[in-house]
Amino acid sequence: MTVDVRAALETLAARLGGEGAKLTEAQRLSGGASMETWAFAFDGAGGAERLILRRRSVPFDPETARSVSLQTEARLIQATGANGARVPTVRHICDDQDGLGEAYVMVRVDGETLGRKITSDPRFDAVRPALARQCGEALWGIHKTPPPADMNLKVVDGTIELDRYEEVYRATGAQRPILELAFQYLRKHVPAPVEPTLLHGDFRNGNIMFDPQAGVAAVLDWELAHVGDPAEDMGWICTNSWRFGRPDRPVGGFGDYADLLEGYRAAGGRAIELSRVRFWQMLGSLRWGVMCLTMYLSWRDGMVKSVERPMIGRRVSETEADLVVLLEEGL
Repeated sequence: MTVDVRAALETLAARLGGEGAKLTEAQRLSGGASMETWAFAFDGAGGAERLILRRRSVPFDPETARSVSLQTEARLIQATGANGARVPTVRHICDDQDGLGEAYVMVRVDGETLGRKITSDPRFDAVRPALARQCGEALWGIHKTPPPADMNLKVVDGTIELDRYEEVYRATGAQRPILELAFQYLRKHVPAPVEPTLLHGDFRNGNIMFDPQAGVAAVLDWELAHVGDPAEDMGWICTNSWRFGRPDRPVGGFGDYADLLEGYRAAGGRAIELSRVRFWQMLGSLRWGVMCLTMYLSWRDGMVKSVERPMIGRRVSETEADLVVLLEEGL
């Protein structure tokens, strides 16, 4: 069913802002095949409000989806925010009355999310040295939050991830020697199990809002949240694909491992071995390589006709170069 989002936002403005509230802005920021993000604002009885709508435009199937529902996203943001995590404030979780389908509303946070600007824009020069430590602190705010039992979040460990991505890789029929070697190496170096914690699941430069003066402003995009090894979130932000042209700065292209780990420990988290982080970093490069490969093949086989898929598909070679370096260095 097609939804007139702007008209629905006018109704939502009245619900949130009270009688007489007027919608003053409604702009779609992004949207893929299943998800949309809108910036909107209204003037209401309590004054002006600047908000973000996140909505799913197709039905959600929990049996097949890797992502969590938007209601679960919103509740996780609320739970971690109540525990001190740097997250947006959830203003409203939509219901049938709103006519927007599965959706929720957050208070807008000002800042920058474009990874290359974080790593190279002069506006961030002063705060950049502190960002890796702040990311460690931000992660502890998430990891210390007990995952609500009724959410039934997926539990992941190193072996489960290797099994899942090797199954995807084998199904492609591709033969990529570096990917093969990485699978073999990582299976021999899976870290010992630890007490699983709530994970963001996509914690990286590009999914974090940064303020040029204050640094980390909010952790965004919670759709891949799950339970697992806290080093997984650390390894993902260290994966070279998210360094945006600064391979010399392992944490997001802006900082060093030691600052990330110390920020986490100083905030209250347990000490995490660098080798454990680097295992997840290597697995991050491997799984992103497999994802890039499948995107290319979906275009090659005519399943998807977008230009984006083959462009991303070319990046499998970048992940292979990253894996060669990591294999040579070891964990």
